[in-house]
Amino acid sequence: MHPAPKIATLDGIIEELTAALGASLIGLVDANDEIGLTVQCDALPQVMTTLRDSCGYQQLMEIAGVDYPDRAERFEVVYCLLSLTRNHRVRVHVSASEDDTVPSLTDIWPVAGWLEREVFDMYGVVFAGNRDLRRILTDYGFKGHPQRKDFPLTGHVEMWYSEEEKRVVYKPVKLAQDFRSFDFMSPWEGAEYILPGDEKYVAPAPPPPAPPPAAKVETPKTTDTPAQTGAGGPANADAAKTSKPRAAKPGAAPKASQTPEPAPKPVRARKPKTGGEA
Repeated sequence: MHPAPKIATLDGIIEELTAALGASLIGLVDANDEIGLTVQCDALPQVMTTLRDSCGYQQLMEIAGVDYPDRAERFEVVYCLLSLTRNHRVRVHVSASEDDTVPSLTDIWPVAGWLEREVFDMYGVVFAGNRDLRRILTDYGFKGHPQRKDFPLTGHVEMWYSEEEKRVVYKPVKLAQDFRSFDFMSPWEGAEYILPGDEKYVAPAPPPPAPPPAAKVETPKTTDTPAQTGAGGPANADAAKTSKPRAAKPGAAPKASQTPEPAPKPVRARKPKTGGEA
């Protein structure tokens, strides 16, 4: 069995949350065994109190920010809640523009103070009621908010420690912002334009094709005499008894082991008989 308990959507939880939040609920999404609730920004403290006291979501786990530059209400703040008694999670979403403020939840969950400072530092969302709303991840003299989509890649200022002045020095960044247009193309397909520096690149010539491999001619294995079989002396003697002599090729010299045929005897011619002889 898995050590972690199985998280599943509770039966009737959507109807229960819809009835508990009432008119403060704008939208509801049920996906991936988790429910996302979109509520009115002004009613956020009341919604969170209801979810904690009436619905059993006791813990505030995380506060995250999202930036949608094309929307009128550019920022979206997401609260992640956990119910220990039900073993269930929900997300609460609120939207805000650059001029709007989001109510703070430090009176409901004190841990929200640190989480709201992170969202303020990264996105610039202001939380009304947070008594210690300061930067927490960047330096106090940092300009801008790094998680915004329009924040330059190199920042607005550069900083270093000066040995002469014995302090950290800030100066405006002088780097050119040439890489702010994103085409979202596949890196395997490549861009349609030439990047700076690539115009000097010359592609090397392709190597010549390799010659085809030579055909391998196999020599057939032959055994001319019984001695080449490697069977030993006894086998060679038996083979010599049973084997027949091979016929010699025309014009070939006889082998030493073969007996030459005897030469034919000469024939003497007879004298013809005459008539005077008896």
